[in-house]
Amino acid sequence: MIPTTTTGGAANQQTPGERLRYLFVLSRPRFWLYLAGPVAVGGVYGASELSALVSPVLVALFAYFLVPANVFLYGINDVYDAEIDAENPKKDDGGREARWGGQRFVVYAVLLCGVLAIPTALLLPAAAWPWIGLFVLLGAEYSAPPARFKTTPLLDSLSNGLYVVPAMAAYATVAGSQPPVIAVIGAWLWAMAMHTFSAIPDIEPDRRAGIQTTATLLGERTTYGYCTVVWGLAAVAFGLLDPRLGAVFAVYPVLVAAIGLSSVPVDRAYWWYPVINTAVGAVLTMGKLWEIAPPM
Repeated sequence: MIPTTTTGGAANQQTPGERLRYLFVLSRPRFWLYLAGPVAVGGVYGASELSALVSPVLVALFAYFLVPANVFLYGINDVYDAEIDAENPKKDDGGREARWGGQRFVVYAVLLCGVLAIPTALLLPAAAWPWIGLFVLLGAEYSAPPARFKTTPLLDSLSNGLYVVPAMAAYATVAGSQPPVIAVIGAWLWAMAMHTFSAIPDIEPDRRAGIQTTATLLGERTTYGYCTVVWGLAAVAFGLLDPRLGAVFAVYPVLVAAIGLSSVPVDRAYWWYPVINTAVGAVLTMGKLWEIAPPM
């Protein structure tokens, strides 16, 4: 069942331009590379030569996770979090994130973007299909009933491995085989910590709304410790795969521990991470490209 709001009638009178702008804000453009970036990283690590990276199929996969997948993921989140978001200062008109006002076109856009996963998957080799299916399942059930993982402590963190699923799909697309298990474990741990850290600014709004998350259960100080440990385990896992990868991912536990011990407000530090994650992704990608095709 789709939730309704009392402002739906007025919201549905928006012009096409206003609707596109709303969908743009809803898709969290600052976070687009959280889903699309892993496609680039996974593709590079699955490739043995540069020619594999210019495949139209990989480009299509990147395009899906750049915009439609973000509309799907965050649209479901906003629709089912409408009451919670009334207490969330991050959601306001003209702000960085949208607050759903009952617009029916948002529901249609979310459904369309979810369905687009099917033709996208059909372009890929069969090895990538389970990862696309897993993304759609976790992306929907994170916010929507019956599972609504985001309201269950620890499961909210665990289910956010959905952010690294695009990398696994890209690796399988390029390599034709599944990624190393230790890489999947390391990436999943990284996503778990990233999700829980991003939930720290929402602790008080979630508590007022009666929502339980890993962050509300642990409290701010303990959540910093949780993120430090889980990001540390991610760095260890990647270090077992390649010490250089472990060194790159060690940035995360060190940084979150520093933030927790400093006077920097978490709602300010939260907005650093799109840049940090993009920079780390670029280092990982360029490092592997250097290995595939070393300069003369």
